[in-house]
Amino acid sequence: MKPAPFDYVAPVTLADAIAHLEQHGDEARPLAGGQSLVPMMAARLARPAVIVDLNRIVGLSGIAVQREAVRIGAMTRQGAALSSAELRAALPLLTEALAEVGHPATRARGTVGGSLAHADPAAELPAAMVALEATLTITGPRGERRVPADKFFAGAFETAVGGGEVLTEIQVPVNPGEGHAFLEIARRKGDFAVISAAVRLRLAEDGRCSLARVVLGGVAATPVRCAAVEERLLGERSTPALLVDAAARIPMSSIELHSHHASRVYRRHVAPVLVRRALALAVERAGAVRLGTEVP
Repeated sequence: MKPAPFDYVAPVTLADAIAHLEQHGDEARPLAGGQSLVPMMAARLARPAVIVDLNRIVGLSGIAVQREAVRIGAMTRQGAALSSAELRAALPLLTEALAEVGHPATRARGTVGGSLAHADPAAELPAAMVALEATLTITGPRGERRVPADKFFAGAFETAVGGGEVLTEIQVPVNPGEGHAFLEIARRKGDFAVISAAVRLRLAEDGRCSLARVVLGGVAATPVRCAAVEERLLGERSTPALLVDAAARIPMSSIELHSHHASRVYRRHVAPVLVRRALALAVERAGAVRLGTEVP
């Protein structure tokens, strides 16, 4: 199939892009990397009357690694973020998630902000950003506003970005001394995740867990934070039995998605296994950080 007819504008300033989006309202869609929007238009699942291309706007891409946070322009290509040694050193969890996104060809055009704004429930970056406690900057006719990642995703393919607004930047705190893991199950390498798990852990000097962040992707309309799993880990020394018990505390009622790729029953069956493996890897890495060694 071919896309339905549409008008195309390519503004060179953010202000002009916002003006076009505000003028045309629900009939307009911003174009970032196009790796999701263009196939949807080709299948006529999306029929925007106006495409507002963001690719010529200066200042919407780039990575700035600072002492306390990393700032990522929304138009930063996923491939560029994945290949950034500075980003890998500051946010290894994000790099692991990026490595699971699509293929080199799609990452060469796909953008970090585009994936987040598209908000596919099976995408890797939303779960990673919730786990990393990122803050997303949205710019519109009334200026900028900042939204925490766990408030940004409103539903399947729905976000806090409103009419006339554009996601412009992602700010992610840098938390050295942590262990991390991002694991997923997919039908094939590069496919969207059937289920993913993003984990951050910190161990105190006595080896007890002092911080835990566990988030599931691909199981519901939005990323699912597993607070009960986190609470079970806090203040405890990690043992295989503890990790099994913690992973068993995933809120199964929150695992809602059912598709021809994987049933709800399957997702609920494998979720504790994937989380246990992610926890074990994060614990190993956190221990290595505490001892000054390195775990790949």
